[in-house]
Amino acid sequence: MTEQDLLDLKQEITESKDKSTRLEGRKDQLMEQLKTKYGVSTIQQAEKKLKAMDKEIEDLDEQIETMTDGLEEKINEQNTDTED
Repeated sequence: MTEQDLLDLKQEITESKDKSTRLEGRKDQLMEQLKTKYGVSTIQQAEKKLKAMDKEIEDLDEQIETMTDGLEEKINEQNTDTED
């Protein structure tokens, strides 16, 4: 290995360490955000919370669909009544 190869390798190592530090900081920020915004402190808790939230969204979608269908029926009934 030449001196330039070693210097290039040292530069790559330094850049990798810097990137690692930045990523670690970003991870810490995201974990803090999960904790403050959603009340979870681990990835596993976040995944569990996400599943629960997805289920809640599904349930709400079903409720909206049911209510919309009911409203459409009432509107159709009223339109039919006014036509007679």
